Amino acid sequence: MFGCLVAGRLVQAAPQQVAEDKFVFDLPDYENINHVVVFMLGTIPFPEGMGGSVYFCYPDQSGMAVWQLLGFVTNEKPSAIFKISGLKSGKGSQHPFGAMNLPQTPTVAQIGISVELLDSLAQQTPVASAAVSSVDSFTEFTQKMLDNFYNFASSFAVTQAQMTPNPSEAFIPANVVLKW
Repeated sequence: MFGCLVAGRLVQAAPQQVAEDKFVFDLPDYENINHVVVFMLGTIPFPEGMGGSVYFCYPDQSGMAVWQLLGFVTNEKPSAIFKISGLKSGKGSQHPFGAMNLPQTPTVAQIGISVELLDSLAQQTPVASAAVSSVDSFTEFTQKMLDNFYNFASSFAVTQAQMTPNPSEAFIPANVVLKW
C-alpha cells in the first residue's frame, strides 16, 4: 500500500506492519538523509474517509524513540516529500506508536504511517521544519526564471567605453532590469 524513497537508495515498497492500521519503514544511517518521500503504491487505496499520518522516529541520546509528525498522505494527495535533516534534535510530539516497543538502534530511524480518519488528520499539526517548501511552485518558478533572465542578460553587459554606436540596436541599462 505504501512506499518510501530516500535519494541514492532503493525504493522500499514493503513496510513492516506493526498493527492493523500502523506501518513502519526502517531508515538505516539516518544521519545522512535530508529528505524522505512517502507515497501510495496505487494498488490499494485508503478506505473512504481515511488517510495516513506520516511520522519520523529517531533514537535520542538515551536510546528512547522520539516521534515527530511530518504530515499525511491521502487518496487525493498520494505522495509527499518531507525534510527530516533538521528534525533530529527537536522534541517529540503525540503519536499513535507509543504503546509499541519498536526496536531502536543508534543508527536506524523509522518512518511510521498510521491509518486514521481524515477528520483527525485535519486537526493535527506537523512539525514546521518538515515542510520542503512554503512557496508555491509557480512563484518559485517565476523567481528562478527571472534570476536566470537577469544572469543571461548580464552576461552581455559592456561598459559605455566598449559600446559601438549602432542605430538599429536598443540598449537597456542593467540596473533598469534589476530594479524591475
